[in-house]
Amino acid sequence: MSKVANVITTEERTMIRDYILLPHLESMVQKSLDEIEYSTNILKRLYLMAGQVVLDQIVNESRKSKRELQQRNIRMLETKHEGFIINHHYFCRGYNDVFGITRDTMKSEISIKLSHYIYDLARHLKSQST
Repeated sequence: MSKVANVITTEERTMIRDYILLPHLESMVQKSLDEIEYSTNILKRLYLMAGQVVLDQIVNESRKSKRELQQRNIRMLETKHEGFIINHHYFCRGYNDVFGITRDTMKSEISIKLSHYIYDLARHLKSQST
């Protein structure tokens, strides 16, 4: 096996990023649902139902991400906070490396992912109403 086959691909780096971000997004959405649960907003049920759909999509994508990494023989090892960067150590087919991401980048990426989930839900709802 050549050394190049052991090096992680761009697609696999994206999978690692998603594997890291999705649990954070899941907890944020769950916290928001918990807060809505105790609100007196008249649209509370709508928000809870929509939020649950988004949460289910996040959980499913998170499971898929984890399964895909396992199939590719990529294991996440440890996480170290070093200043503004969070380093996630991983093992990929005999190759150890670090995936570093700043908190600001994480926030931005989480916001983008959440926007995609909301857009997908809105598009689905709109297609059902026509």
